[in-house]
Amino acid sequence: MEKKYKTLKDFFPFYLEEHSHPFNRALHFVGSSLALGCILGFIATGKWFILGMALVSGYFFAWIGHFFVEKNRPATFTYPFYSFLSDWIMYFKMLTGRIDVEFAKIKSK
Repeated sequence: MEKKYKTLKDFFPFYLEEHSHPFNRALHFVGSSLALGCILGFIATGKWFILGMALVSGYFFAWIGHFFVEKNRPATFTYPFYSFLSDWIMYFKMLTGRIDVEFAKIKSK
């Protein structure tokens, strides 16, 4: 039976384990960066279709990483809200060079 996570703090270590391969994380980073670019494009132009492009680009790269690199099921399917928040936490940790610290925490447990 799958564990039910009640808090983001409890969920995040599981999320990281589902993103253990560096190439999967790189694909997530590319997709999230493109999504941010699309959001900025929407703000600049007001064209609504660009928001759809943000969603597609973000999930396209992430799901490639899960299905073909990690060979696991994206956490988004079971925990959409926690997964969305964790995507951005992981993005920030990668951007600031702190992702290895997070993996060290879960390995030490």
